[in-house]
Amino acid sequence: MPEFRSIQDFLERGSKYFVPSLSVDCVIFGFHGNQLKVLLLQPKHTKGWALPGGFVYRNEHIDDSAYRTLKERTGLHDIFLQQFYTFGHQNRTDKSYTVEAFKKRKISIVKDNWIRQRFISVGYYALVDFALVMPSADNISEACQWWDIHELPVLLMDHKEIFDRALLALRTHLSHQPLGYNLLPAKFTMPELQKLYETILDQKLDRRNFQRKILGYGILRRLKERRKNVAHKAPFLYSFDLRVYHKALKEGLKNGW
Repeated sequence: MPEFRSIQDFLERGSKYFVPSLSVDCVIFGFHGNQLKVLLLQPKHTKGWALPGGFVYRNEHIDDSAYRTLKERTGLHDIFLQQFYTFGHQNRTDKSYTVEAFKKRKISIVKDNWIRQRFISVGYYALVDFALVMPSADNISEACQWWDIHELPVLLMDHKEIFDRALLALRTHLSHQPLGYNLLPAKFTMPELQKLYETILDQKLDRRNFQRKILGYGILRRLKERRKNVAHKAPFLYSFDLRVYHKALKEGLKNGW
């Protein structure tokens, strides 16, 4: 992969290495404090926020470009990644924002520069363990941090639409695929797993029905350990049976959710 000496160098030589007019945008979900969170970047010289994204190298599979973007932002290798939609509205790229952003950095950008062209973006959502993530801003961003999905800041360009579609895709996939392994710690209680599902679906679930259904899939192992230091009766801890879990990811859950 090439190394660029500066942003100006990136603007001048980037078109030699990247697929023209193609990018990826990643919606990175984490679960913490019974809240579903999303990782956002704040580009320099703007008040808005953006989803982590990047360009696709000419000799790179588009999925690999998404994994590369995620690794750069989270520091993680083992990430659940799901492609969910392609965003191709003819006006989705705000050219005036691009020009103004570089102008504030005192960087010149000619009218026909590749970065000002129309970009089609492939959307991915990722599920990560919040505790293991090391948020990392790039050299054109002021900050990289988690936000509660119900308290999002102003998002640039069409990134709110991308986020909304990612959340819808996550909720839809939950109905026929197991989720939780990438969002929860290795050991968890049944109430903690139920709270995760309720948070994603944004609705309350009946405790007995949830436990009966989730155990019926055979993706969990009940451990001999119990959660310590709790006010009520200590609940048993569970872990995922990864062999069954990954098989269910490929084949889907019988009878759905």
